[in-house]
Amino acid sequence: MSSLKTLSLCLACAAPPAAAFDKALDPQLQFFASCAGRLSATLEHQWNYDTPAAQQTRVFRAHMIDLVSAVMPDDAGRDVLLVRVEAKHAQAQLLRRAAINRDPQDADWAQARADALLHDCTSVLLPVS
Repeated sequence: MSSLKTLSLCLACAAPPAAAFDKALDPQLQFFASCAGRLSATLEHQWNYDTPAAQQTRVFRAHMIDLVSAVMPDDAGRDVLLVRVEAKHAQAQLLRRAAINRDPQDADWAQARADALLHDCTSVLLPVS
């Protein structure tokens, strides 16, 4: 019985640290914050691989940060930062998994997932010429 108790405590510790915070955020703010994080990770990845899409991603990221600022209450800075950091980390992991992977099927899946999440974010922004 003691080992089950320890296991349940360890599983609770494995939860992301922002899980307690992001429940208090407005869903729109949480979406914008996670998108800002995903766009940041994508931009850094594009800089590392010197892709021409980096300029467009930089613009999208700036617009998303503006949206975060527009809807964020004054007391939500810490919560928003945690959501952004977690989303940035998750996106960076997907992009790394896609770029440096010996399993082509898994690499394709990771790239498709990263692209889909990014598309969800950029689809709410107006096109920029």
